[in-house]
Amino acid sequence: MTLPPRLDLGLLVVAIAAVSTSAPLIAVTAAPALAIAFWRNAMATTVLLPLAAVRRRAELSTLDGRGWRMSVWAGALLAGHFATWVPSVTLTSVASATALVATQPVWAAVIAHRQGRRIARGVWVGIALAVAGAVLLTGADLRLSGRALLGDLLALVGGALAAAYVTAGGSVRARVSTTTYTTICYGSCALLLLATCLVAGVPLTGYAGGTWLKLAALTGGAQLLGHSLVNVVLRSTSPTVISLAILFEMPGAALLAAVWLGQYPSPWAFPGLALLLLGVAVVIRTGAGAGAALPVE
Repeated sequence: MTLPPRLDLGLLVVAIAAVSTSAPLIAVTAAPALAIAFWRNAMATTVLLPLAAVRRRAELSTLDGRGWRMSVWAGALLAGHFATWVPSVTLTSVASATALVATQPVWAAVIAHRQGRRIARGVWVGIALAVAGAVLLTGADLRLSGRALLGDLLALVGGALAAAYVTAGGSVRARVSTTTYTTICYGSCALLLLATCLVAGVPLTGYAGGTWLKLAALTGGAQLLGHSLVNVVLRSTSPTVISLAILFEMPGAALLAAVWLGQYPSPWAFPGLALLLLGVAVVIRTGAGAGAALPVE
């Protein structure tokens, strides 16, 4: 599980800051959740497609079948993540859904293990501490009703799909440029979400002007800057490390929600953040003891 070099570490920090704007913006955007997911990917594809056509025309024309398949597969996984995680918030509590989707680094480590990579004990300990910190940070309150349990299950699946999406992206980014990969990935994700919205009868138009501005802000920040920079960092960093780092979206989103929406975190947020930091420190220390790379890949 390789750690990012200094430049990519800076890019990852910017990416997490950008992704942290997602939840607060979604909370104030007056549009159906699946429609928001569709438009952020569709708008991002609209921006990236001309850029890819001009700057990556040769790469697009020579990209082999495996490159196309893996990029489209990553887009399908991203669409699956949105299609499970977004509805989960309406079925269970936001706290529970957020805590369960935070299992992403656990799933990423499991995927790495299934792929034959050795997971050091310290990495597992650090991931467990970080996820426990995320649960405290969100103030999870698991419920027992059938509706809430369905929401919890969807959130858990959403975390697994997010880990699979990042892992798939890591394999593609070793051979495909960020611009080409994100154009294909976001485009295929948008098409799948469009089909889902049409089947489910989700309205995709008729919003107020302010809603379109928020969708544009969500696209520019969380999608084009946040998700795309994560895909840039995948060139040098393992999916497990990135999945762990993405947990810092939670305190970032909580801070923005407090400033923008007046939604202040519970007292448990502070020990949760401390535990999250401790978990990340354990993972990094495990990697430092092994030299330049963590003993996972």
